[in-house]
Parts: sequence; structure tokens; C-alpha cells
Amino acid sequence: MGPASLQEERELEKEPKEEMESYRCLLQAGSQLQSTLQQVTVPVSMKEVGGYIEKQVAYLSGGRGEDSSVIITLPECSAFSDIPEEALAKVFTYLTLIPRTRQPGVKFIIILDRRLDTWASIKTALARIAASFPGNLHLVLVLRPTSFFHRTVTDIGFRFSQEDFMLKMPVVMLSSVTDLLRYISENQLTSEFGGTLDYCHSDWIVLRTAIESFAVTVKDIAQMLQGFGTELAETELPDKGKAIEFLLECQTDKYRKLKDAIRSVSKEGRHLLSSLETSGKVDDSQWDVKLDWETVQRLLAQLRDMESAFDGFFEKHHLKLHQYMQLLRFEQSFHEMELCLEHLMSQEKQLSISVDTLTQTEQALKKLDSLESNAQEVVARAQIIILHGHQLSASHHYAIALIMQRCNELRHYCDTLNAALKTKHTHLLHKHQLLLCLGQAQTWCDDAAYLLANQLVEKSQSKEGAQLALRDIERFLERVPAILSSGPDILAIEYEAIMTPHLQVQIGKTFEKHAALQGMIQKRQVCLRKLADKHVRPIQLVAPRAENPPRSKSPLFSPKHGDGLKFTFDISLPGKRSSRKSPNARKIEVMHDYRESRTCVPYNLEGEDSPDLLKHHVMRELIETERIYVEELLSVLLGYRAEMDNPALSGLLPPSLHSKKDILFGNLPEIYNFHSRVFLQDLEGCLDAPESVGACFLERKESLQMYECYCQNKPRSDLLWRQFSDCAFFLECQKKLEHKLALDSYLLKPIQRLTKYQLLLKELLKYNTDCEGSSELQGALTAMLDLLKSVNDSMHQIGITGYEGDICELGRVLMQGSFSVWISHKRGPTRMKELARFKPMQRHLFLYEKALLFCKRREEHVDGCDKTPSYSFKHCLKMIAVGITENVKGDVKKFEIWYSGREEVYVVQAPTVEVKMAWLNELRRILTNQQKLLRDEVYQHGQMAEHMQLSPPLSESMQQRASVSSEDTESGRSSPDPQPNSPKHQHNRRSWPGAHHSVNICEGLEEWTGGRDAFHPSDTEGKVLMQLSPGRYRALADCLQNGPESITIKCGDVIQLQSEDNGGRWLVKNLSRRQEGFIAAASLQLVIGGSNQGHSSRLGDPGNLKARKLSSP
Repeated sequence: MGPASLQEERELEKEPKEEMESYRCLLQAGSQLQSTLQQVTVPVSMKEVGGYIEKQVAYLSGGRGEDSSVIITLPECSAFSDIPEEALAKVFTYLTLIPRTRQPGVKFIIILDRRLDTWASIKTALARIAASFPGNLHLVLVLRPTSFFHRTVTDIGFRFSQEDFMLKMPVVMLSSVTDLLRYISENQLTSEFGGTLDYCHSDWIVLRTAIESFAVTVKDIAQMLQGFGTELAETELPDKGKAIEFLLECQTDKYRKLKDAIRSVSKEGRHLLSSLETSGKVDDSQWDVKLDWETVQRLLAQLRDMESAFDGFFEKHHLKLHQYMQLLRFEQSFHEMELCLEHLMSQEKQLSISVDTLTQTEQALKKLDSLESNAQEVVARAQIIILHGHQLSASHHYAIALIMQRCNELRHYCDTLNAALKTKHTHLLHKHQLLLCLGQAQTWCDDAAYLLANQLVEKSQSKEGAQLALRDIERFLERVPAILSSGPDILAIEYEAIMTPHLQVQIGKTFEKHAALQGMIQKRQVCLRKLADKHVRPIQLVAPRAENPPRSKSPLFSPKHGDGLKFTFDISLPGKRSSRKSPNARKIEVMHDYRESRTCVPYNLEGEDSPDLLKHHVMRELIETERIYVEELLSVLLGYRAEMDNPALSGLLPPSLHSKKDILFGNLPEIYNFHSRVFLQDLEGCLDAPESVGACFLERKESLQMYECYCQNKPRSDLLWRQFSDCAFFLECQKKLEHKLALDSYLLKPIQRLTKYQLLLKELLKYNTDCEGSSELQGALTAMLDLLKSVNDSMHQIGITGYEGDICELGRVLMQGSFSVWISHKRGPTRMKELARFKPMQRHLFLYEKALLFCKRREEHVDGCDKTPSYSFKHCLKMIAVGITENVKGDVKKFEIWYSGREEVYVVQAPTVEVKMAWLNELRRILTNQQKLLRDEVYQHGQMAEHMQLSPPLSESMQQRASVSSEDTESGRSSPDPQPNSPKHQHNRRSWPGAHHSVNICEGLEEWTGGRDAFHPSDTEGKVLMQLSPGRYRALADCLQNGPESITIKCGDVIQLQSEDNGGRWLVKNLSRRQEGFIAAASLQLVIGGSNQGHSSRLGDPGNLKARKLSSP
């Protein structure tokens, strides 16, 4: 590592030289700008004399006299005598410095306007001018008073004082403005002196102030650029990647601010130039405006030069920092990979190849294969690092020699490791081959000895026996291993690289054993040949006798077997056994709700955008919002959660919050790690193939379950936030992060993100016009909807109070919702009357895998916030003893749940028919699984249907408990428990039993199925759903249109079922409304069955229009 470090230092020396050259250019540009500023700026600013300039004590009109002398005008001012000498001197200094900075040695002419004044005022003014004027005063032109008296006094006074004034400055006393024109041209005088020079004092002040402000701003910018350049040049580079990133970010931010300031100053200068150009176009004789324009133009040019030099310097500095950061990361990756390779090389050295047995060799090969697999992964990562190094070199990195050296070192490590592994692998393979061949040779020798030992002497005495024995030996000798064909010396030469003393001994023993057996075989062959040559007799040809062909047994088909070969979806006729495979039809119905939502039919999209383009739009939105989501989670974790451990903010954090960080944030760190490290990369990999995003969601479905834990903790987090939302700590963190919203809004982001996924998946599925990936997208959408439902159900579950026991023992929450419930005990004919007398109870039902909970919803108010629901536990029904009746007369939204053990019936009214169907489907699935478990349990005890003897009739109480059909809920029904075998009962009700773990209960199931085989699939499951078949029906319920391919059906319409597609939907033609479309099978069950299953919906059934067509055994 020493030479590499020295080489790194040498490479790093080149870059500072180039950077320092840029830095010198920056300093040179700044020095030139400073020199120009010193030339054009006035030591006295407008702020110091602004008050007197505004009072027009004196001003520069821009006019010029002879020899280009600058004219300074002192207009009539009543308060001239009140101006302090110091202030007047500053005014004269300021007005004279402006021309002198442009034209050193320029002369000045003063026009003293005293036409309305007195000789005393003139005398005072001349004296003060002589004492305070700092410039080269060429001439003083005095406009004497116009009144006769004051003019006479002025003439007399000037005649006597002329010599005094003339010694100090040349003074000319003028009688009128006309006299003034003899000294100064008309176009150089303002309008008050009869001239044509356009001058506005307020505009001059504004323009002069702008010029001075621009010069000061340019000076500040120049100093800032030089200071920042010095800071960049003197900054020591840290040795941490994060510190480099932070430094780079800070310096880039400062650079951008400086660029903004330069742009602002340049804009100000261009605006000032525009103003000067406008003023200069009025009169070309305005020398001051031209000089000001040149000054501003010069400053702007030099500012641009300095900006260009600064940009070049910062670009090189920024490139150096960026490449330095790349080098640090490359070095870090190199050292990490170096450790991994060294670890693998140490493992390779520890792997011993000094093995002596075949088993040890195979174990060593397994270890070596595992090590090679790990080495391949590490070498692949090393190749990526080497490729990255070549990319850095191709981008002209300043440390190219160091990077290439690191790449060569990694390549050397990889080659050395691969060579060592290959050598050991070859060594072990050769040793394994040798040991395997030796083992085969040993086995052949053992088999040879066994063959010789098992040849019976009695059978070998005959010629045929001897010949047979010889043939056995010859066939055995044909299978001799190839290794025994060569000698031990040839093996020693062939396997010289792996030969060990132990192998040499083993080879010797094997060949010794082979030689001994070879001698024995040769002796045996000699003896057998002698026996085979004796007693040669002619061979008698005997015609073979024809044998009777074997008679094939005819297959016997029992009635049960004969029906079992059939597989049909048709409705079985009463009195005949159904197929054993008929449960598939029931399974299709159970899964129908899921399949109904799937489709591969392409949408006809309107508009200019193609489906692929829209699909990519949705995919980009998914990835972009995922990045934003990850950034927001990171800002919350760093800006709030991490700051709770910051000692600087500990004074703002309430003590009670120190230990509640996990309650406030839940498992948000786990969610962030998953999305930032795994899920975001997965989604980015699907950018070019949006149809593969479904598989991505399905693959990470289990990981997304972490949201359930977050949502379950959310109420506790919200309660804690409401208590401390006004805490100064949170306000300070929000201020630092510059968040417009408070922390609670960001803690809601995971829940909002979870709902966003299913919306985007729906959009992708909508625009996925081909079937590629549709199943995965549909599966992903279903998984996300199931996750949302599971999260919602679990959020409600945590509000259950009063349940004694571990609620986790009930299994997973499958469904939950609010219903109207009537409860009745089976006490004879008064049951329905009791139902009619009592009002329904409002209950919230929770369906678990093993139980059904009845709870009462309660609303709780927390500190004036939203209502928090809680659920008081009321009753629990174990699913093992639950049965259902799917339809109740009078209301299509009602169904029954009955509990046989406690002889209670619960009439449940769902808010909608769809909710009812969803609950029935889930209940049917649970009960079906229980029945299957019950059948499997009985089969395991050997109670098969063919050999089972029917038990005696159950007792009345047992029949009531195990009954699988409930009485009709009509108020006129007199018997609460009709016989299960009653035909009227079988046709009027469609019920599901609960499963019971006892043989007696199973025998009760026989009573339910009408005395047939209790464990025949069609007997226990045939009554689950009405089997749909093509034909005409009359609708007994309404079905509204719920999709573009669906139709509307009203009660009383005549409909015709035509065919069923793969998704479980039926093509239905509404003959009454002349419409045709697809209806889900579950909806058709409701439409055809209606609310009264005692009436038929099938048209054209012969004989009985009131007999409903059901799939019965």
C-alpha cells in the first residue's frame, strides 16, 4: 500500500497546480477591477453632501466653457450664508472630484447668480469661494443685482475690492445674461441663463446616486468573489465521503448565491447604461453623461471578466472535489472488496484436500462448491468495481494511475483466488474419480468372489451347466472396470499430481485382490471348459407347445365407480349420485368474487396518447412519487427522530417524550429502509417494462405487511402528538426543515402512500392493452387491496374491549363491519313472533378464522378531536359450531347465522347486498375448509365411505345440534326444526353447517344429507350454491349496471343465460330490455334466486314452475 499512497500524492499534486493557476487569474481580475474602482469612485459620497446638493447650493449642469472647463453653477440661495464652511467645502470637493477623476487637471468656471441679491451677499460668497474651492478655478462669472440701487452699490463696492478678489481668483462682474453668452456658449447654459442645455437636478441626483451605488455593489461583489476564492483555495479536504458531500453542497450553494448576486449587479449596470444612453441621446454635447457611460461600461466588462475567471476556478475546484469524492468511494469499495477477497482466500487455504476416502472427498467437493459459489458472487462485485475504475479513468480522473493500480490489484486477487479454487477443484475431482474407480474395482472383485462362490458344483457337472457357468463368467468379465485393465504403475503416472501414500497402498491392495481373483477365475474357466467338452450329444429339436393366452379380467364398475368417472358442470338429477369431482364447481363459485375483477380485454383508448405511452407515464409517476416519499421519510427521521437525541435541543424536548420515540414514529425506520434500499430500486428496474411491476409488488408482498404494524400504532402516535403538538422542540425542527406542514401530516404519509399504490396499479392495469403481465398486475392490485383491508380490519380490531382471553388465538381478522342483528332462541313456534317484537340491535361483527365476535360500537371523544371508535365485546361464536342460512324471506340483505350448541339464531341485515354476498362467500369458505378437515380426519381413522356402517339415528338433541339446514323465517312457520329429509325443506332453504370434531356429529351430517354417504363430496357440498346452466329465467331481484360490459336487470325481466367465460362471468341477454352483456355468477345467484328461494326463476321447466333448479345429489 505504500507505493500506492505515494503515487496518490504525486497525482494529487497536478490538480492543485491547475487550480492555483485559475485562482491567480481570479485574483488578477479582481485586482484590475479594484484599480478601476479606485479610479472612477469619488472619496466623498452623495450621502455626505446629499442634503446640500438637494437644496441646490451648487450643481454641475454638464456644461463646458472654453478649454473644456467644467461649469459649476451657484444659483440664488437665501440660505447660502448659513451653510457652514466645512459643509460648503465638502460640496465643492464632491462637485470637483467627479470631473477630476475622469479628467485630471481639468479647469472650472463658477457662475454666481446674484441677480436678486445684494453686494454684501456677493462679497461674502466670493470670499467663501476663494477660501473653500479646491479645484483649478479658471474664472468666476458673477451676475450682479438687477435693481438700480443694488447694482450701483455692487459696482462701487467691486471697484474698490476688485484687486483683492483678482489676486485670489479671476472675477468678472456681468450686468445681464447677455453678457454671460460672451464667455459661455448658449448650448452649454441651462434655461435659467437663456441657454438650451437640458438639465434636471433631481434626475442628476438619482443618476449620480445609482452610479455610486453600482460602484459600491461592484466593489462588494469583487471582494466577495476574492474572499470565496481564497476560502476555496485554502479549504482542507476531509477524508469522509459524507463530509465531502456536505462541503460540496455548501460550496455549491454559496456559488449559486454569488452567481445570483453577479446577475443582479449586471442587470443593475445594464439598466444604468440604458438610462445613460437615453440621457446622452438628447444632447451629444453632454460630456459628463458620456464619461459616466464609459465608466459603467468599463466596470461591467471587468465584472464579466472576473466572473469568468471565478467560474473557471470554481469549475476546476468543483471537479476536484467531485473526483476526490469519487476516489474516496472507490477506495472504500476497494478496501471492502479486498477484505472480502482476503477472507475467501483464507477460507480457501483452510479447505484441506488431504482426503483419503470417497466420502471425505465428496464432502470436500461440497464445501469447495459452496466456496466457489460465494467466490463467484464476490468476484462479480469486484468486476463491477474494476469496471467503475475504468469508467473513472475514461473520464480523465486526476488519480488515474492510482485507480488503475487498484483495479490491477483487484484483478490479481480475483485471478489468484480463481486459480487456487480451480486447482483444488481439479485435484479433488481427480481424487474423486480415482477413489470412485477404486471403489468400483473393489465392488467388482467382491462380486467376482460372490459369483465364484455361488456357482453350484452339482449344476456345473453337466455340459449345459458348465456352459451356463462359463457364459456367466464371460459376461461378468465383460463388465470389468477399465481401471483394472491398466497396471498400478500406469495409474501412478496418470494420477501423479494427487498421489499420496494412502492412495498408493489402496491401489496396491486393489490390484493384489484383482490378481488373486483373476487367477481363481482362470482356474474355474479351465475346469468348466473340460466339463463342457464331455458327453457331446445330438440336439433334439422339439416344437414348442402353444400356450393358452392369458385371459384379461374385465373391469368391474360399481355404480359408485361408474358415476365417479364423470366430470360435469351440469345440474345433477335428484336420486342419482353426483360426480366426486363436483367440488370444483363449488370452488369456482367460491373464487368467483376474485376472478370477477380480472380481465385481459384491451381498452379502446381515446385521445392522441397511445396505451404504452400512458402506461409509461403512470410508471414514471409511480417511481417519481416513490422517490419523493423516500425523501420525505428521510427528512422526518433525520429532522425529528434523530434530533430527539441531539443534546443541543434536549432543553426544548419534554422529559416525558425522551422514552416515547418508538411510540411517536412507530416502525417508520423499518419502512424507510425497505423503500430506500429495496423497493425503490425494484420499481426503477421496471421503468422500461411497466408490465413487470406487478411481479415486483407480489415479490415484496410480505415485506409490505410492515404497514399493518405502523397503522396499529398510529392511534397511540396521534394521541401522543395531540399532547405535545405545541412543544417548542417540534416547532424548532419544523423551522429548520422549512416544512410548511407539521409533523403529524408527515406521519400520515405512509398510510397515504399505501392507498396510492392501488390507484396507480389500477391505472397500469387499465392501460395494459396486451395480456402480458396482466395477471401479475391484477394479482398485485388484489394484494394491495387485501393489505388495505387487512390494515383497516386490524385498526378496528385494536379497539375491542372486554374480551377475556388472547384474541390472537382466534386467528387472522378476515372481515369486519356494522350490521343490524336480531337474536332468537329456538323455542317452538313463537320464534318469529319474538323477532317481530324486538327492534334490531346495532352490532359490529368481527370474523376471524376460528370465531365470530359480536361487539357494540361506541364513540369516544378525545380532547375535542375526532371520534375514536371502540368496540365493547358482547358475544363470541366458535366457527366450529356455526351454520348459515343465505337468504331470509322479505329482505335480500338479510341472512342467518345460527349456533347449534347454544341453539341461538342471529338474523343479520347487511347495509347492502354486496356486503351480504361478501360475508357469505367468506363464511362459506371457512365452513367448507372445516368440512374438508372433518372428512380428512375421519379418513385417517379408516372410516372410508365404502366400508362405513351407518350409525343408528341420532337423538333429537343431537340432530338439532348437527342440523345443517335452518327453518324458514316466515312468521307463519309452525315447526322450528323441520326434518332434514323433507323435500320441501331441501328445496326451500340453502344452508351451511358448522364442522364438529366428533364421530357423532359426523353421523349427524348423514342426517343432513338425507341418509347418503356422509363423506361423499357432492353430498356435503352440493347444496352450497345453485348450479347455473344456460336457459331462460325470470329475474326475482334487481341488478344495476356496474361496468361498461354489464347490463341492467329489473325484477320481472326475462333473461337468457348463454355461456360462461373463464373469469366466472355469464353472457346474459335481457329479452325484456333487448340488452346483452356480462353478469358475475355471484350476482346471477342473487338475481335468479331473489329474496324468496321458494319460487322458481327458471322458465320452461316442465311440470312445476315453483320448483327451483338446485344442484342436489
